[in-house]
Amino acid sequence: MKSPKDKMIAGIPYIDSDGQLFKERQYAKEELKRFNDSEPKQIKFRKQIIQKLFKSTGTRFFLEPPFRCDYGYNISIGENFYCNYNCTILDGAPVTIGENVLFGPNVSLFTAGHPIYFKTRNQGWEFSAPIVIEDNVWIGGQVVINPGVRIGRNSVIGSGSVVTKDVPADVVAAGNPCRIIRSITAEDHLDYTLIPTV
Repeated sequence: MKSPKDKMIAGIPYIDSDGQLFKERQYAKEELKRFNDSEPKQIKFRKQIIQKLFKSTGTRFFLEPPFRCDYGYNISIGENFYCNYNCTILDGAPVTIGENVLFGPNVSLFTAGHPIYFKTRNQGWEFSAPIVIEDNVWIGGQVVINPGVRIGRNSVIGSGSVVTKDVPADVVAAGNPCRIIRSITAEDHLDYTLIPTV
C-alpha cells in the first residue's frame, strides 16, 4: 500500500494522514529559517543548506533570502541558477529547473492542487503535478507557475504572468493566463560584448 508521500510524488490524489509529510515540512522550515536568518556574508553556509535540502544542485547557484519550499527533496536545479528574493516553491511533486535559469523576485511555483468540488476538498484530498523549467529560461518577477506546467528552453515569461499551460521553447510569453506573445528571433541576439564602454 502506497504511503501519502508516495502518492504525492507520483501525482496520485492523497490525504496527509500519517504525519510523515508534516514532519518533513517542519524539517524544511527549520532548515530554511537558518537559511533566511543568515548574515548576508554567509554565502557558503546558505549554499550548504540548499545542497543538503534539495534533491540535486549544480556547483554554481545563488538563491536570495528569503526563500521557502515545502520539502526541498523534490527540487532539482541545474548549473548557474539564480533566484531573486521571495521565491516560493511548493514541491509536493518534482520540480526540475535546468541550467542558466533566472528567476525574478516573488516567483511562485505550485505543484500542489486541490479538488474543485468543495465536499471532496473539505475531506482533505489534494494532489501534486510536476513542474519542469528547461535550460536558459528567464522567469520575470511576480510570476506564478501552476501544477503540471513545462516551460521550454530559451523562453522568457513576462512579469506578473500566471502560467497554467505548457509554454514551448524559444518564445516570449506573458499575461493572465499566460500566452505566447511572439517568437524569439535573430533580431533579439544582441551581442553585449560589442557595445562600447564609456
